[in-house]
Amino acid sequence: MGAAYWAGFGLGLSLIVAIGAQNAFVLRQGILRQHVLPVVVFCAVSDAVLIVAGVYGFGTLGATAPWATEGLRYAGAAFLLVYGALALRKAWRGGGGLRAEEAPSPSLWRCLGICAALTWGNPHVYLDTVVLMGAVASGFADRASFAEGAVSASFLFFFLLGYGARLLAPLFRRPGAWRLLDLGVAVIMWSVAAKLLVG
Repeated sequence: MGAAYWAGFGLGLSLIVAIGAQNAFVLRQGILRQHVLPVVVFCAVSDAVLIVAGVYGFGTLGATAPWATEGLRYAGAAFLLVYGALALRKAWRGGGGLRAEEAPSPSLWRCLGICAALTWGNPHVYLDTVVLMGAVASGFADRASFAEGAVSASFLFFFLLGYGARLLAPLFRRPGAWRLLDLGVAVIMWSVAAKLLVG
């Protein structure tokens, strides 16, 4: 494991560690202990696909097709505004504290559908993971090691988030904790949307 691997690992971790809609969803599933393995595998594999795409050629998207970047920016901002509004509504309405054993269990396909929308519908996935990762990787001769490092960071993070979340379960038995989580998601989504719109 050389410098390229650790550079990829560090960049990959820094790009996904911030709590966004996808991470908040994984956190919620981990707390509720519902479909945790399929959700974390879906997120990590999706990240791996995007990282490899960025490292091996799609990092030049912004230079070759600026219209695509602009389209992603505005579509992504709209998506984040709507998702933030839904999270704010959940925070406003509140609800009882949830114990893992009391929580309603949506189907696996519904969970993966939500996860897919939050993963592939988020423009930051493309702007950060694909474009930025591709741009940084171009500075390394050993792109394969760089990609391996970034993919390793993604798998490590999502498994820790999904399975470590159960340690927070006692806290989320209180209604206020869920409201704060949803409020935080709304604020994060709207702040990212604002950054996208400002450019």
